[in-house]
Amino acid sequence: MTPGGQGGWSAWPAPAKLNLFLRIVGRRPDGYHRLQTVFQLLDWGDTVRLRVRDDGLIRRQVAEGYAVPEAEDLVVRAAKLLQSASKTSQGADIVVEKKIPLGGGFGGGSSDAATVLVALDALWDTRLGEDRLADLGLQLGADVPVFVRGRSAWAEGVGELLTPLALPPAAYLVVDTGVSVPTAELFQAPDLTRDAPAATISDFVSGSALGNAFEPVLRSRSEAVSAALDALAQLGPAALTGTGGGCFARFGARADAEAALARLPPGLRAWVAMGVDVSPLHRALSAGRAGNG
Repeated sequence: MTPGGQGGWSAWPAPAKLNLFLRIVGRRPDGYHRLQTVFQLLDWGDTVRLRVRDDGLIRRQVAEGYAVPEAEDLVVRAAKLLQSASKTSQGADIVVEKKIPLGGGFGGGSSDAATVLVALDALWDTRLGEDRLADLGLQLGADVPVFVRGRSAWAEGVGELLTPLALPPAAYLVVDTGVSVPTAELFQAPDLTRDAPAATISDFVSGSALGNAFEPVLRSRSEAVSAALDALAQLGPAALTGTGGGCFARFGARADAEAALARLPPGLRAWVAMGVDVSPLHRALSAGRAGNG
């Protein structure tokens, strides 16, 4: 299957995500932290453009504003990983058009990598299947599998044990503070709570305020994050997403979120996005098409 026309470029969505809560409930024997979270996929994100090559090369073309070094780029690593696992002789040209802020906790790099795995599996006709692609994604990062599977979900383990959730319709006012602290540094913070009691899906559904374990850590380290959370809290339930400096507030309707956006203090980079249960990537895949371009 070659959405967008054989031999040409095709455009594939790479949606952002929010962590509606995030807690650490212990450590595994290998030292990794055991997490609990809910991933909410959004209708907004990056675009990954792909073109199949018949010479086996993986070539990245850098779009304006994209500053990730090629050796560290998850999209290149994802393409090569799929190429190796499937033993295909095909290659690809890749362009990522970024909208998701880097380091904000919105899952941009992970989503881009997942889109490469899912889309090239279709374009190359390698047919590895969702489970195998999710396993490959986990080799690239803990957040990649949720984007591969394409469903908003309850997550445990390091974030890879997923239970799809049908979440209530919601609009999110999202703020990028521009603050990015290395994830490893945050996990090593002495004031991080690592042994919170385990929650259940029922706890989340009941509306329990489960919080984000990294919020007090980031508040103590960044006036910008603290100020953004305080400003959002004046408008609706505010929270930190992931381990970055990104924040959000939830509203029942887009009009309410847009009204709140207009009331934010000047100078904050903010926008409104809708929550979705099924990824725009998977909607494109199911329809057998992606955008031309």
